[in-house]
Amino acid sequence: MVNPLKKLSDEGVAVWIDDISREALRRGELAEMIRDRHVVGVTSNPTIFEKALKEGEAYDAQVRDLRRRGVSVEEAARAITTYDIRWGADVLRDVYEATGGRDGRISLEVDPRLARDTERTIAEARALWWLVDRPNLFIKIPATVEGLPAITAALAEGISVNVTLIFSLERYRAVMDAFLAGLEQARDNGHDLSTIASVASFFVSRVDTEIDKRLEKIGTDEAKELRGRAAIANARLAYAAFEEVVATERWRSLERSGAQVQRPLWASTGVKDPSYDDTRYVTGLVAPDTVNTMPGATLAAVADHGEITGDTVRGSYEQARADLAALAEVGIDYDDVVAVLEDEGVEKFEKSWEGLLSGVSQQLDAS
Repeated sequence: MVNPLKKLSDEGVAVWIDDISREALRRGELAEMIRDRHVVGVTSNPTIFEKALKEGEAYDAQVRDLRRRGVSVEEAARAITTYDIRWGADVLRDVYEATGGRDGRISLEVDPRLARDTERTIAEARALWWLVDRPNLFIKIPATVEGLPAITAALAEGISVNVTLIFSLERYRAVMDAFLAGLEQARDNGHDLSTIASVASFFVSRVDTEIDKRLEKIGTDEAKELRGRAAIANARLAYAAFEEVVATERWRSLERSGAQVQRPLWASTGVKDPSYDDTRYVTGLVAPDTVNTMPGATLAAVADHGEITGDTVRGSYEQARADLAALAEVGIDYDDVVAVLEDEGVEKFEKSWEGLLSGVSQQLDAS
């Protein structure tokens, strides 16, 4: 029987894990997932680090030293997180080399409180790039209006970027434009484009969560029949937009200069509604040149019983458009949904960061 994760990889979907902790790194779990589960990348966020801090004693020695030095809570948080990211990057380095820099990547997020501040986001991206000092790093920058020029600026300086918090098709097109502009500037600045990478993290399950809630409120049979159809339709149309961009002369010119394509990354792929199949945001979004970053439970579910039947994206665009049109007909305001999700996403990221700082503070006090 073919391993579903291997089959997913064979279909052109890079399997990434949305998790990291020092205890897991010590136990060699990332290396095992690379070897046994076809994992070729890692994403992180403040909530993951906050949880990791509570696991075992892996951080105790470093926290004690940070306390002795009298560093601020924020400096301690950056010291702790960048240590883990460097370690993860080193574990992934062979994958990075073997894939020519396409995979073997690990992501670290800018301070989410800067999501509406372009200049400070750029400064933070530079600082994190310098602190980690690994070529297989991605700096995560949110796709807010203010984040778009920061994405371009970071790429123009040779910084690889994971664009996060994308919900809408319109914003995704703006992200791709920011990517192209950044690479064009990088080329003009004399950078080797082959060393610069980017992914665009299109969030999936949260779209269904928000729209399903609205459909339940509408309450008609017609509305209820549309539950669970929005997120995958939205992501599939994002891939259609991606295909349009990579067919342009603008992209082909960059590709001839050695540029790597900015792959769509399916994020938020853990299923929130227990009535849905727990692999749906993986099996329903299989297409070449994509990444799927999964929480541990989703990765395990796909490995156990995921049914990978080939490309499930291309050829589905007409149905995807029909699904979004049907949602509009029953009263779902797409523009309002994606605006709410972005605002909530920024707020959740900020709360996650505050939670991480609180966890670091508690560790410092207890050391």
